[in-house]
Amino acid sequence: MPEWDVRERHTRLVPASPKDAVAAAIGIPFTPDGIVRTLFRARGLPGGGSMHGALRALGFEQLVCEDACVVLGASGRPWSPRSRPGRFSAAGPGQIRVALEISATGSEGGAFLFTETRVQALDARARRAFRRYWLVVGPFSALVRKRWLAAAERALQ
Repeated sequence: MPEWDVRERHTRLVPASPKDAVAAAIGIPFTPDGIVRTLFRARGLPGGGSMHGALRALGFEQLVCEDACVVLGASGRPWSPRSRPGRFSAAGPGQIRVALEISATGSEGGAFLFTETRVQALDARARRAFRRYWLVVGPFSALVRKRWLAAAERALQ
């Protein structure tokens, strides 16, 4: 998604090849600890399964699948409690598209493991609604991604 309204990126140096780092990251539990489990429960999200499996079960579709890069995407209105993710390609007026990338690049002594989330609003109404939502949810989203990276690092040790 070359254009976006919100972009969140986090990185961590892990002791693995890029391929192994990405495999570990998509294989960790979706809720790797009590903090993430509590945050997801408060939002009404499931807590079981691997990160990749749980995102797919929520409705995210796989957009890219390479050894060192996996991208999942969905569309919807996350600010609406009754909204469920839809197909990335089926986004319409009043909705956003979200792409979640998990990738890694080689580095001396391991790999830099990244999570990057990009959100694109499809119109001004969705942009305003998402920005209000993101003021509350954004800091928690960052915390979850940092904890996912930490869990992936633990899985590699």
